[in-house]
Amino acid sequence: MAETSLMDRLVSLAKRRGFVFQSSEIYGGVGSVWDYGPLGVELKKNLKERWWRSMVHDRDDIEGLDAAILMHPRVWEASGHVSGFTDPLVDCKTCKNRFRSDDERIKGIPGQPDAQCPICGNKGTLTEPRMFNLMFKTYMGPVEDAASVVYLRPETAQGIYVNYLNVMQAARQKIPFGIAQIGKAFRNEITPGNFTFRTREFEQMEMQFFVKPGEDDRWFEEWREIRMNWHKDLGLTGAKLRFHRHAGEELAHYAKDAYDIEYEFPFGWQEFEGIHNRTDFDLTRHQECSNKKLVYVDSVNNERFVPYIVETSLGADRLALAVMVDAYREEQVSGDKRVVMAFNPAVAPVKVGVFPLVKKDGMPEFARQVYDGLRKRYPSFYDESGAIGRRYRRQDEIGTPFGITVDGQTLEDQTVTVRDRDTLAQDRVAADQLQRYLFERLGG
Repeated sequence: MAETSLMDRLVSLAKRRGFVFQSSEIYGGVGSVWDYGPLGVELKKNLKERWWRSMVHDRDDIEGLDAAILMHPRVWEASGHVSGFTDPLVDCKTCKNRFRSDDERIKGIPGQPDAQCPICGNKGTLTEPRMFNLMFKTYMGPVEDAASVVYLRPETAQGIYVNYLNVMQAARQKIPFGIAQIGKAFRNEITPGNFTFRTREFEQMEMQFFVKPGEDDRWFEEWREIRMNWHKDLGLTGAKLRFHRHAGEELAHYAKDAYDIEYEFPFGWQEFEGIHNRTDFDLTRHQECSNKKLVYVDSVNNERFVPYIVETSLGADRLALAVMVDAYREEQVSGDKRVVMAFNPAVAPVKVGVFPLVKKDGMPEFARQVYDGLRKRYPSFYDESGAIGRRYRRQDEIGTPFGITVDGQTLEDQTVTVRDRDTLAQDRVAADQLQRYLFERLGG
């Protein structure tokens, strides 16, 4: 009960404070599709920028890419998505709900008279299982026929594979090297849920690292370590992170080895990043289906081979949710409950709150000058409404690391109070030294 209650409180805060809204809410909403509000879009942007910096800007062996969402339909035939990206589904003929045939809530065997719908409770209303492709299908051009079918991509990786030679040649890279991409993907999930964890429209941060066969195991282990350390450096609680290795039927047909990085959400341990040794499966399939050579030529060692691929695939939405869950705190301060989003300051949506203690004696004017000077460098928020304690609490709820208060002493000696979100410690800082003070703690 406590865990469910925690998730309910987090979802409530996310809507109330502008992190996440239900898509098309005024029309009743769209199932498992979400809009990021003013704070959510900043948080997610900060996470994506941190990932991009670590993958592309801080390395000289990874290049960036932004491949199109719409691709040639044969891409998805080559990848196996057209034939194999399916789930067995059943429908209730009474309430029209749809379920996976192995849904544990179904009473009885779907298609049989005693099978009972888990939603409406009627017996004998569930259809026989049928296979359902998870890709969204649309049409390109003015005529809607089979020849014009295209798909909304269910993953971003294929856009990297079909551009592997283009990027390598244009960037003058040599094996081993990687290609990184951040982009939207779409899956017509049958059982989405848990807020933004499983959605039909989502964003991926993927990096595909091309290596020589025989060197793939070493790179696979290296990238496993790099990715886990990245999450810990982000500030996620180490005890809530673990690896899960795929084994047996869980291992995808294209994978030689695979690990998930899991986080302990309130609804259980769940994967939010995968590290996979995909061998040469993807490039070999695209080479066969396109009749284009995707062989790497090593003229120095007089070798030719189709590269193996080590993939790191991180869900941006799942990461943002993990960061929000991990940051959420409820504390008692002086007998009052304080809700805090204890974000790593580097990814906090708002870095600084600025407040005049009272709305008189020139304090608002001075506070406005401080705010105007800071907001050009740091996302900042100005608030002069209500008691100062209440204003602090509002900023705690959105994870603002520092609060700056202009008070009576400010008008005497040009100093302000800087309050730390986590320790509640207060420093007296000269107004003209604020930029330096914040830079030492926030960077930027």
